[in-house]
Amino acid sequence: MTSHRLPTGGRIGRDVRVHFTFDGKRYYGHGGDTLASALLANGIRVLGRSFKYHRPRGLLTAGYDEPNALVTVLTDGAREPNIRATELEIFEGLVAESQNRFPSLRFDVMAINQFTGKLLGAGFYYKTFMGPVIGPLKGTRFWMFCETFIRRAAGLGRAGTTPDPARYERMNAFCDVLVVGSGLAGLRGARDAATTGKTVIVCETMPVAGGCTNWRGDETQSDEARTLIGELGEMENVRLLTRTTAWGYYDGNTVAALERVTDHLPKRGTPAPRHRHWVIRAGQVVIATGALERPMVFPGNDRPGVMLADAAMRFAEEFGVLTGKRMVLFTNNDSAYRVAMRLKELGADVPAIIDVRAEVEGDARADAETAGIEVIAGHAVVKTEGRPEVSSVFAQPFDHRTGILPGSGRALTCDALLVSGGWSPVLHLASQAGARPVWDEQLQAFVPPEGDGRWTAAGSAAGEGLDPPAPVFEIVSTGGKAFVDLQHDVTADDVRLAHREGFSSVEHLKRYTTLGMATDQGKTSNISGMAIMAEALAAPIPQVGTTRFRPPFTPVSLGALAAERYGDLRPHRLTPMHDWHAEKGAHMYPAGLWMRSESYNRPGETVEQAYIREARNVRESVGIVDVSTLGKIDVQGPDAAEFLNRIYTNGFAKLPVGKARYGLMLREDGFAMDDGTTWRLAEERFLMTTTTANAARVMQHMEFYLDCIWPDLRVHLTSVTDQWAAAAIAGPNARDVLAACVEGAAVDHATLPFMGIVRGAVAGVPVMICRLSFSGERAYEVYCGAHHGQHVWDALMEAGEKFGIEPYGLEALGTLRIEKGHITGAEIDGRTTAHDLHLNWMISSKKPFVGSAMLDREGLMDPSRWSLVGVVSLSGERLRGGSHVVNGADREDPGRSLGHLTAMCYSPAMGKYIGLALVENGPGRIGSRAWATDPARSGTHIPIEIVRHHFYDPEGKRMHG
Repeated sequence: MTSHRLPTGGRIGRDVRVHFTFDGKRYYGHGGDTLASALLANGIRVLGRSFKYHRPRGLLTAGYDEPNALVTVLTDGAREPNIRATELEIFEGLVAESQNRFPSLRFDVMAINQFTGKLLGAGFYYKTFMGPVIGPLKGTRFWMFCETFIRRAAGLGRAGTTPDPARYERMNAFCDVLVVGSGLAGLRGARDAATTGKTVIVCETMPVAGGCTNWRGDETQSDEARTLIGELGEMENVRLLTRTTAWGYYDGNTVAALERVTDHLPKRGTPAPRHRHWVIRAGQVVIATGALERPMVFPGNDRPGVMLADAAMRFAEEFGVLTGKRMVLFTNNDSAYRVAMRLKELGADVPAIIDVRAEVEGDARADAETAGIEVIAGHAVVKTEGRPEVSSVFAQPFDHRTGILPGSGRALTCDALLVSGGWSPVLHLASQAGARPVWDEQLQAFVPPEGDGRWTAAGSAAGEGLDPPAPVFEIVSTGGKAFVDLQHDVTADDVRLAHREGFSSVEHLKRYTTLGMATDQGKTSNISGMAIMAEALAAPIPQVGTTRFRPPFTPVSLGALAAERYGDLRPHRLTPMHDWHAEKGAHMYPAGLWMRSESYNRPGETVEQAYIREARNVRESVGIVDVSTLGKIDVQGPDAAEFLNRIYTNGFAKLPVGKARYGLMLREDGFAMDDGTTWRLAEERFLMTTTTANAARVMQHMEFYLDCIWPDLRVHLTSVTDQWAAAAIAGPNARDVLAACVEGAAVDHATLPFMGIVRGAVAGVPVMICRLSFSGERAYEVYCGAHHGQHVWDALMEAGEKFGIEPYGLEALGTLRIEKGHITGAEIDGRTTAHDLHLNWMISSKKPFVGSAMLDREGLMDPSRWSLVGVVSLSGERLRGGSHVVNGADREDPGRSLGHLTAMCYSPAMGKYIGLALVENGPGRIGSRAWATDPARSGTHIPIEIVRHHFYDPEGKRMHG
């Protein structure tokens, strides 16, 4: 160890040596060290290279706001880039690498970018590579030529391709009060809530509780924190989670948090997971996240050795490491004075404090001078020098109203420059909760507003106890680049360039310059960037505003989000009866986001044999299918009927209560969008059902029209898909099954006719039953609360046992609908109209509706358009969905495509392979022969007959009987 390690102090375990490797060289630290503190103790000051200019960079902070010291960790062959060295606790055998350099950290060939000057300024990608004709290379062609080289040079770290051997897990938790942060404010809030009997969870991002009381040197506060931690540890209604960062605040007072369970341990192959992802639902949230110290913007402010004053204090107090031997401080507030005097007590040489304020009020100046520290007031640092670490700074007379003043400056030798530009409350979670930050003129910072009852901010997160700074964010000088965002190399000149080029709103500023878009999310740069833009606009900072803070607060590992779900990571939704289907041997596969039953294969059965048996049973007796996945939207309000009248092509205004109606929905351009049934449950309440795949799209479509086109309509929409479980019972015996188990309602034809609705109960559970049919048979849909779904399903199965009831899956359901000629998303493919689908009878001529103005366009009325037909295999061969319909009998030269098959099946009712197709001039081809050809996949070329799309019971006698 070098002399950077203090002989005593800190919370490290000095009796334990921990060996680790950085860039191939072996070092050691002590138990409790972070990689940052251990490298500092070993005299390593350069930890990375910057993103764009590849400038050498050292530590700026000591925590999660660190923009420079990002490393890649290698564990069991797996690479994980962009880990903050300030948060990475060392363990025996840790292997870490620096990033964004080649071939080494000390010598990086890409450092030549530093001399390209304004060529790499804000927006240079667009100006350079998306430009006009440059010789034979035009516009985007030039970009395509350059892209490969740019991508090799860009990026932060390099991800590995080896599978991650670590284990991850998820946890759900509920509490009365969630406290985020365990500083004094958080501990007091947790104690106050816990003593009233409330359940409390405390999240602390650091390895130990106590927050800044662990390093800011106030013994009274440290003692109080230790006492509170002890009290909370003995309470059964309190859970204290350390190494846990609350990264997102969502609806319903739901907070997402990441717990780093074993990152600090030598091996990840332990029984415990590496990360644990918490979803915490709280009655109230106390945001006690503290405040972050801000740097100041001046030429040379990114040189290794320039560090936040509070970070230097933390390294000294927590880890026993001095960040330099001779330290100069540069500040605009009093907090730096306390740091200077404490570092002086610990043995550091602190010759001077440079303060932009001409007058330093209070005891700060007197205390510093008593400690032998010169106060150079009314001055600012305008330059740093050193190769690459700082070796001296130059200060010049300064007035925060007029800037740099004429006169001789001061040069001071030092190996560390500690800066403090004021404090910014950590208000990210409050912003995510919907709060609009409020500008505090005294603190020169945004603070959260008053809590709304769901949450409250406490301590320095609310702006309490922070030192007010002078309103200085940037020192203008021509001495070199002054960086605002150190991770993305955004300079003060870039911000002013954005203003000159018209990108002056905070949203445009962020995207044009990439200010605040790096992994640190602008924690050390946002306020300075806004202040520089405000100066350019000659407007106050609150008028310029601030961007909203979106999750995640800090990066979250993908493994934690996936947890035990790996392999197929597509999100899947399960119906309440999912486990029953799986137990009965159903083959499940995704339909949209839902897992649905394909078929219930008996031993030795193929899928085709199973669905033929299931479909035949529906036609001959009775079957049951899980339709919980249908989209369900509750439409309520005085204008609900009028709204549906405008959304659907057919009329809904006069639909009686207790009746349902089939509806067709069009897009604005007149093309079909979705179909489904809508039930009128009360005068001002409807339940709309949609196809499974289109539920979200239909909801967005309707919300758009309510919000933007018809805001005067008094209608409220609620997605209730997950609130209802549903089963469809179909077949000649369907009514008998219901009659055997429905209580409190009759289901005879007179009481429950086609499209009628009744309410009753099944096995004591309230249900709503609508008589409608997708299969073409007598059929009923039974709806109940989702949590009763399995109970009602079991009762229906038991009642149907003597009638031969069997479950059927999507393949059988598809077979039944093809036989009947019903359409699904395969036919409503975004290119078909109501005329194409033979749904003209649903087009009302008495009212306007969405898409009605476009229906009669010449192109949409062209008789040669593709329209819906049925097809029958003449050879008995199996048809294939997606096959082209052609006129040519020659397999090698079949002619042009006339359309394609949208669906096919073996029909037990027809005894042959049939299908639906969209074919050019479909009605005119009824009765003709053609071929279904599939040269790219199966090579089949099958003779077919084109017929009407209604194969089975075209008059609908079976479903209406």
